[in-house]
Amino acid sequence: MSAHNEDTPILIGPRFLTEDESAGEALSGGEAVELEAGAEAAGQRLDQWLAARLGPEISRSRVQALIKQGAVSIAGKPVEEAKRKMVAGERVSVVMPAPEPSEPQGEAIALDILYEDDELIVVNKPAGLVVHPGAGNWTGTLVNALIHHCGDSLSGIGGVRRPGIVHRLDKETSGVMVVAKTDRAHKTLSEAFADHGLTGDLERAYLALVWGIPQRPTGTVDAPLGRAADRVRRAVVPENRDDARHAVTHFTVVERFGEGQKAFATASLVECRLETGRTHQIRVHMAHIGHPVIGDPDYGQAFRTKANRLPGPLKNEVNAFPRQALHAWLLEFRHPTTHVTMRFEAPMPRDMEELVGGFRKL
Repeated sequence: MSAHNEDTPILIGPRFLTEDESAGEALSGGEAVELEAGAEAAGQRLDQWLAARLGPEISRSRVQALIKQGAVSIAGKPVEEAKRKMVAGERVSVVMPAPEPSEPQGEAIALDILYEDDELIVVNKPAGLVVHPGAGNWTGTLVNALIHHCGDSLSGIGGVRRPGIVHRLDKETSGVMVVAKTDRAHKTLSEAFADHGLTGDLERAYLALVWGIPQRPTGTVDAPLGRAADRVRRAVVPENRDDARHAVTHFTVVERFGEGQKAFATASLVECRLETGRTHQIRVHMAHIGHPVIGDPDYGQAFRTKANRLPGPLKNEVNAFPRQALHAWLLEFRHPTTHVTMRFEAPMPRDMEELVGGFRKL
């Protein structure tokens, strides 16, 4: 059955699709598909119209994912809103990303295991380890390591024998993570993390080494987050923007470094607790209030020159530090089957501890 009609031509590269071809079938990895909206498209949501035009092979949720990935453009510009209303005569381009490997494979990667039972496993993730396979990181991830370690003890998530990721840490952020081994644990833990602990037992705390000393010993950053202009990073955005997501971070100053002197730059060790769990939330929020995480390559670049106002050895240490100085030191949650509250702590990794030690000498 055709996924289009004569008044909605579809062009792939230099050729038109024939009447017996489906746009969905033609959307193989890397191919661009262009569709023109007919009069009947006017006023329809982009995702709804595009899903209908692409046929049964590509669902509406898949279309929404493509929009989020920046793979859907109108007049040469990526579209940000799936609910955007269509206008007759518009040309919509879609580029299907190259297909991902069907399932990640197990790999013998060392794990720092804090706890494990039949339902879940708790690990202390090192900096530099990607959590889940993705573009550019199909191997060498935490998921690959867990598939190898857990083996047959994985009863399966959604019918597939793989670990259930319920929350994530950035590649260069270290610290405590819990991963589900069964569908039951995955569902319960996912609900707890989605709720951010508002109605249950969930607590997450991070330690961040930041530039400067906040004026108040405690504070709350309540600022919505959305996509930055580069569509990769995040930024504080107006709350009425379509992609704005509610985000709240509570912070407490644990230690102050260089306070009371003016010869050197100052810094602080801050504990951050999440009321919400947005991508890069702590990093964006601390930068937003003028105290970016030291070493952050995405949100702390404007403060890199502050290292020049440090004593020689500490300056060299800061400049050589390869990542953001952020560590998830505490995770507390209710076990999905025993309902016992479980608390796990992980000390700062050696590289961050040494960096903090250098600032303590100011």
